[in-house]
Amino acid sequence: MFQVVGVRFKKAGKIYYFDPELLPIQKDQFVIVETSRGIEYGRAVTEVKQVDDGDVVLPLKKVLRMANEKDKLQVDENKFAAKEAFQVCLEKIHNHELDMKLVDVEYTFDRNKVIFYFTAEGRVDFRELVKDLASIFRTRIELRQIGVRDEAKMLGGIGPCGRVLCCSSFLGDFEPVSIKMAKDQNLSLNPAKISGLCGRLMCCLKYENDQYESAIRDLPDLGEQAETSLGRGKVVGLNLLERMVQIELTNPDRVVEFTVDELIVGHQNAETLEETSYIEE
Repeated sequence: MFQVVGVRFKKAGKIYYFDPELLPIQKDQFVIVETSRGIEYGRAVTEVKQVDDGDVVLPLKKVLRMANEKDKLQVDENKFAAKEAFQVCLEKIHNHELDMKLVDVEYTFDRNKVIFYFTAEGRVDFRELVKDLASIFRTRIELRQIGVRDEAKMLGGIGPCGRVLCCSSFLGDFEPVSIKMAKDQNLSLNPAKISGLCGRLMCCLKYENDQYESAIRDLPDLGEQAETSLGRGKVVGLNLLERMVQIELTNPDRVVEFTVDELIVGHQNAETLEETSYIEE
């Protein structure tokens, strides 16, 4: 077990664990920490707590000290300098005629490095660009190519739902999203309907996916035969979230909605007509 404190460097960034040592760190306090890329300024998003060995990446970096007002001013100055660096880099990209889109620029807290984030369709030879930038800023230069989802996270925006993008407001990590999730949720497969601003499948498809998968395992398939208290019928409709099944009865001919528990025997394969329980053992 390790005693750690969780720290974020951006509003919806990933949470990293650090060794608080003996500092009385409280949630939402700002701290100065040692990272693999230098000294950084971050916000504690958890109390000091114990975590298992498998939840930390060793060696565990340390919290150097609590942040003060002077540190806050340094962060503000870095943000202002980053805006100027963004304009300079745009000009140099244009001069070198590089096929890349500059997304953001960031100074490390100790100004030991300037990081330029960009997107591009393929690999970009930016060696000459790095030389130019290094001669201007007189510090270490890093150009980091990112994907379109990371671009949306950095820039933010309003999603199709009318709310601020999940990735830029609270999602720390991206989770895999597949077209199967949209199919399971009976959504339109029109790309314009299920894609976010980044052009990829919307992250929110993942939110209710576990409930849909559980319902699909427990409910019969469309077209299967099921036994009910009113007789045998064919499954013609499913309400996965409420776990309701619409059965087309043969005698008399009508459609009735049942809950899972009201299907007394189970469902029957429409092709073999052999009675089987649709609830997994």
